[in-house]
Amino acid sequence: MDLTVENHSIPLSDGNSIPLIGLGTYGDPRTTRKGLTYESVKVAIEKGYRHLDGALVYFNEHEVGQAIRDTIADGTVKRDDIFYCGKLWNTFHPPELVRPALEKTLKTLKLDYVDLYIIEMPTAFKPGDTFYPKDENGKLIYHETDLCATWEALEACKEAGLVKSLGVSNFNRRQLELILNKPGLKHKPVSNQVECHPYFTQPKLLDYCKQKDIVIVGYSPLGTSRDASWVNLKCPPLLEDELLVSIAKKYNKTTAQVALRFNVQRGVVVIPKSFDPSRIAENFQIFDFSLTDAEMKAVEGLNKKIRFVELLMWSDHPEYPFHDDY
Repeated sequence: MDLTVENHSIPLSDGNSIPLIGLGTYGDPRTTRKGLTYESVKVAIEKGYRHLDGALVYFNEHEVGQAIRDTIADGTVKRDDIFYCGKLWNTFHPPELVRPALEKTLKTLKLDYVDLYIIEMPTAFKPGDTFYPKDENGKLIYHETDLCATWEALEACKEAGLVKSLGVSNFNRRQLELILNKPGLKHKPVSNQVECHPYFTQPKLLDYCKQKDIVIVGYSPLGTSRDASWVNLKCPPLLEDELLVSIAKKYNKTTAQVALRFNVQRGVVVIPKSFDPSRIAENFQIFDFSLTDAEMKAVEGLNKKIRFVELLMWSDHPEYPFHDDY
């Protein structure tokens, strides 16, 4: 398949399609200045991005929505051109909380629908409006979750026209099968968003998802975040890898561009996050070169099963770590 700046979407199992590269919009709400997300999303759309990945829990969906609406208003794009993915947070798993959570995202974005809505985690916190509920000792309060019941509530949201496609995130094979084998399943998950990059290539999970026609969306595709609250700082810096450096030199590209190209070339969607306009533009410039079969194989061989994102908030949960070997 020839991927171009204008045409780099792949089909989803429900008849919709997803652009292979998107802009991740997470920024620590305590340190990200007001307006930065808005500016970054606007730049991204102007540079050609059509896929935006966000979440209610990022506390910046109002800025993302404003940027989308402003670029529609000035004629840069139409709503149909934009693919927005939102996420169901861990405190909204009970079926009666699912639609209100999605409606909150829509109200914040000031949009009529989202293109993809995913269960952010296969595990849950105590339900309610406190995003990180803690007990008197400061420990997070986990909650039993019925993923099938949550999924049925999501199916109802799709049927109500609030979302076009449904997916999941951080699910392993067993958790995916819970939904895929659910009696009376109406809409299967079209995607599974997990950590994926040359040091964590997810071969088993990728093969399984391909068999089930589920697209893998790779977060942290550059492994570059150094936020100690959720990242393993002992991980070697991916973008300094010698193999990536030599391939980048050959094509006059950056190691980041090589790492992103590697994933999109094997059908994995990438959502690199950046608030730097030049980096946003650079990450998108991956459609004017391609890796040879030998180079793809060599980059696959870099897999060290190294997970940058540790999700330590779940470290005491019986199902932690998630999606390790599918």
